[in-house]
Amino acid sequence: MDLEFTSAELAFREEVRAFFAENVPAEWLTRVRAGLRLEPQELIAYQKALAAKGWGAPTWPVEYGGPGWSPAQNYIFESESARAGAPIQFHQGLELIGPIIFTYGSQELKDRYLPGIINADDWWCQGYSEPGAGSDLASLRTTAVRDGDHYVLNGQKMWTSYAQVASHMFVLARTSQEPKRQQGISLLLVDMNTPGIAIRKIETMDEKYTTNEVFLDDVRVPVGNLVGEEGRGWEYGKVLLDRERMVCSATAIHLPQVLDGVREAASARKVRGMPLIETPAFAAQLAQLEIEAMALETMVLRLLADLASGADSGPRGSMVKLRWSDLYQRGTALWIEALGPEAAHFRALEGQGPVDMPYAMQGALYSRVTSIYGGSSEIQHNIIARRALGL
Repeated sequence: MDLEFTSAELAFREEVRAFFAENVPAEWLTRVRAGLRLEPQELIAYQKALAAKGWGAPTWPVEYGGPGWSPAQNYIFESESARAGAPIQFHQGLELIGPIIFTYGSQELKDRYLPGIINADDWWCQGYSEPGAGSDLASLRTTAVRDGDHYVLNGQKMWTSYAQVASHMFVLARTSQEPKRQQGISLLLVDMNTPGIAIRKIETMDEKYTTNEVFLDDVRVPVGNLVGEEGRGWEYGKVLLDRERMVCSATAIHLPQVLDGVREAASARKVRGMPLIETPAFAAQLAQLEIEAMALETMVLRLLADLASGADSGPRGSMVKLRWSDLYQRGTALWIEALGPEAAHFRALEGQGPVDMPYAMQGALYSRVTSIYGGSSEIQHNIIARRALGL
């Protein structure tokens, strides 16, 4: 990937900078820097602004609404996004089910759902994990039984992010019982207003509400909402999870924002009269993280180039996800160390307490999930062992 920009690319960079300057409020910066997601209405407004510019789906093919950018333009967009403190586009529709629909779905599904994803008219959630089937999706037990022109869904999904605001959910369910657990699974698109769907919230340790249990009780889904072929859902699900790891790769470009937060906090705090950032032990930790983040960014650039060219990146997505989740967790932990006692206030169990905890602490707590979702770190190690090392 040649990073010596041409005059046209430099002009594009100025256009991207101008867009972010106009569409990214300063109030987003601290939350984004801590690795936190914005509120749904903020993400929808941001996505609509991108769509109006023609940039709503940066990695999609032109025929489905993508901008047709080169790898260098993709890099410029992502790096300028990080520089401006812009949020990651919420990816469940855009980077997960959207590409699966335009790759495997019928023309009817493409016409119905792709514009709504780009324009943020629809919000998607992921119906994969279940009690007893988290990273081991082959163990899922939700069933979809054919009844005339419908499938009838029964089962339970867990850790479903933003189900409470989603208009649609993509669901893996068993349409037949096969000796091999990975067979007989199908991928269905479900309208969240369908009778029989119940949602129960799960409050996480960062004192936020983004994830849910979803109960499916005789939920009737039109047969036309089957993606691809019946029984091949495992194959589509694997592709989707590969893309989720790629999304994590793009997120890694934003790691310097976390380190900016560390640097700012460590500069403001004094220990024995000296700014913390100037103490040898702390400076060494920060320098080590910065070096590792820079090395990770070069891996991300290679992945983005692969993505833009349609090349198989092999297990590099798993490698980057492992490194990114580790560095993000270490970065937010160092930020907490830099803040000191200021970081440690939580809501009281009873009665009144602080309105909210500092964003850095929220980010540190939220960061724990990054080594679980999209396939746990143990799963990523297995993928690397199998696909890269042949073990």
